[in-house]
Amino acid sequence: MSMRTPLGKVRGLGSAHEGTEHFWRQRVTGLAMIPLTLVFVGVVIATVGRPHAEVVATLGSPVIAVMLLAMILAGTAHMRIGMQVIIEDYVHGELTRLTAVIANTFFCALVGLASIWAVVKLSFGI
Repeated sequence: MSMRTPLGKVRGLGSAHEGTEHFWRQRVTGLAMIPLTLVFVGVVIATVGRPHAEVVATLGSPVIAVMLLAMILAGTAHMRIGMQVIIEDYVHGELTRLTAVIANTFFCALVGLASIWAVVKLSFGI
């Protein structure tokens, strides 16, 4: 019989010792995505129908590039955490679950790196 109070058990962060870390990371990245998505949609609307050189110049500006990079980082982190929660909840079998979580992490890293490369290439004219 444990002498710990319910609050003491909660503060112990459970058996995985992660507690609500995923929950809060998911919420924070989701909250960050709201203004970043609005900026992204605004940039897309502003560049629709413009000549290619003008779109490249707009996307290559430092302010827009930084906003796009922030959106990529927040978006891929949000995507990874969300898919990991789904995998942990609905994939049965320890090996299958572990493989799916690893594949999810690599996929999100690949998407993030490819997106960052595209923005950096536009920004520096590589």
